[in-house]
Amino acid sequence: MRTTTACLAVALVATAAAGCSKRKAEGGTVAIDGSSTVFLISAAVAEQAKKEAGLDATVGSSGTGGGIKKFCAGEVDVVGASRPMKASEAEACKAKNVEWIELPVAYDGIAIVVNRNNTWVDKLTVDELKKIWEPGAQDTISKWSQVRDGFPDRPLRLLGAGADSGTYDYFTAAIVGKEHSSRGDYRQSEDDNVLVQGVSSDDDALGFFGFAYYAENQDKLKIVPIDNGKAEDGDGAIAPTVETIAGGTYQPLSRPIFIYVSKAAAAKPHVGKFVDFYLANAAKLSAKVGYVPLPAKVDELVRKRFAERKTGSVFVGGSTVGVTLEKLLASEGGS
Repeated sequence: MRTTTACLAVALVATAAAGCSKRKAEGGTVAIDGSSTVFLISAAVAEQAKKEAGLDATVGSSGTGGGIKKFCAGEVDVVGASRPMKASEAEACKAKNVEWIELPVAYDGIAIVVNRNNTWVDKLTVDELKKIWEPGAQDTISKWSQVRDGFPDRPLRLLGAGADSGTYDYFTAAIVGKEHSSRGDYRQSEDDNVLVQGVSSDDDALGFFGFAYYAENQDKLKIVPIDNGKAEDGDGAIAPTVETIAGGTYQPLSRPIFIYVSKAAAAKPHVGKFVDFYLANAAKLSAKVGYVPLPAKVDELVRKRFAERKTGSVFVGGSTVGVTLEKLLASEGGS
């Protein structure tokens, strides 16, 4: 798990000490945990909130599932999630009398990557990814030559998000067709930086993790465009970029990412102010750390949702694969 204070946010350490000395914290510290994907945004927001508004926050990274467990136990005020809260998690929160507000903050894509020395992969299809990752592939699909005729007879070493990660949940739903269903014989981590290091140091590796971590490490990795076989999403294989994620053509591996806020915590002035700051700055800071900002209309609906303290999920425990946020938010009376 990674933890940072507002004064030690990712990629902003150089200016942190000066920022932290300028203002006195207002009213307490906001506790944040959850997704390693959302961590980058939350850490950047925490740094800016400290410098500009004197608001303190600590940001941890236990994975979506691990963070939500802490959230439902009342250990943190805000949790980052790279998929919607599950029905079982909502029940766990309800059992602890924790009401929550669901707030999309950006779009992200899941990047499929190989080592920069890999000369044989220029694209993969969704069917090939399923062949690699489905449960039946365990101890069976172990060489690149088994993925496609013409690939070399070299070992296939896999890395990806761990079982507590929302990225894992989304990836398995989108590629295998069933959430939490995959082979288990791969190197797992809730820390995307560990996965970056693993792929960049192994010529035979294939991995998946959040697009922002690829964007930060393009000099170490090779992106693999994905062909989903659907003409409406474009001809042939499509690589994740800000444009293809925002435009919805990088399918099925584009998704919204979220923060969940405890309603009771939001009633505390320092938490309410911090979340207002987060939503006001999410577009600018998400783009800065490699994510895709929400469209203006969606951003407006999200801010209204928090202002009105609307609890519960617009996804009702469902998947975000192929969904349109604006329609979901508007359908609950947000417009």
